[in-house]
Amino acid sequence: MARTAKRAESLIEEDPDMRDALRTVLDRAEDGRVTWGDVSDDLTSGQWGRLIERGVLEKTDGEGCEIADPDEVAAVVGGASAASIADGGTATATSTTPSSSTDIDDEDSSWSMYDKMAAVGALALFAGYSLSNVRNAIAGVLDLGLGPLEQALPFYAVILVLSLFTGLYSTILQDNLMDTSKMAKYQERLQEIQEREKEARERDDEEALDRIQEEKMEAMGDNLGMFKEQFRPMVWIMLLTIPVFLWMYWMILVHPEELGQVVLPLIGPVDWTSGVLGPLQAWILWYFICSMGFTQVIRKTFNIQTTPSSS
Repeated sequence: MARTAKRAESLIEEDPDMRDALRTVLDRAEDGRVTWGDVSDDLTSGQWGRLIERGVLEKTDGEGCEIADPDEVAAVVGGASAASIADGGTATATSTTPSSSTDIDDEDSSWSMYDKMAAVGALALFAGYSLSNVRNAIAGVLDLGLGPLEQALPFYAVILVLSLFTGLYSTILQDNLMDTSKMAKYQERLQEIQEREKEARERDDEEALDRIQEEKMEAMGDNLGMFKEQFRPMVWIMLLTIPVFLWMYWMILVHPEELGQVVLPLIGPVDWTSGVLGPLQAWILWYFICSMGFTQVIRKTFNIQTTPSSS
């Protein structure tokens, strides 16, 4: 998306001397890292601060800063435009084809054909909740495998087993399909912008606030990428879980006399279709209690992280 190139280009447009400043930073950097002491003889403190403020230089945990994308900065310093870099064009003879290493690549967040097919399938399965023909067809197929389990165990234990099974594959799908490191980068970018905005407000720098606001609006658009990362495993989970729900729903509707009652803590014996928390029926509440418990145990046991971790 050439964000670093755009930032470098805007700096040069506002102050042509920034081209030399950027060139100096590139020349003095080692493995993309540079300290103020490396460039203090040729850069003013204001130029150094603007490079950090705009995000061309990013602060590291250690001493100094890291160039956000050396290739893009080198291309802009060499005369290439941010637009040509974004379009995949080459820079000048002295620059290389830019490839973002620090910025988040939204293309990696795009869904594959199979992800989209899973989403369509999950939406189609929702029809089973309102259309009895669809529900009966799906439940009839699953009953070939789950019927013997239901005959061997009481229904509350059947739900217990199913919640363990669904919790297991849900956790595995989230672990394999959700890129938590990328989601953390989305959050870190927004946090960094908010910190720079706070600093600009403290020093009443209206010009910096205007620039940061534009960058903030651009970064807010990246929330779509985070949403796509979060929702991608959900479509697969729904594709596998909805049929299980339809089978339980079918059992309760077709064979209520065979299932009897369930004794819930603090509530006592109730029918499976009784509303225990408003419209929430007993069988749904029991499933969610079991599922949430097993899911937490599975995540702790296998040390599976499904939420972004801060750096």
